[in-house]
Amino acid sequence: MPAKPKKAAGSGKRSAKKKCPICGKPATEASRPFCSERCRDVDLNRWLSDSYRIPAARDDDEDAE
Repeated sequence: MPAKPKKAAGSGKRSAKKKCPICGKPATEASRPFCSERCRDVDLNRWLSDSYRIPAARDDDEDAE
């Protein structure tokens, strides 16, 4: 019985088309992980305008000093 062919790198679930994080359309290779230059620019604007933030709680010890 012949050996089974090996799967190519990147095959399987990971090779499925990813969705654009801005609009949800399939991403294109040229603008990956976005679907277009427009969505890429929207994301850049959100970073530059501080729209993306990580929530954090204030530490009471920092205020005591």
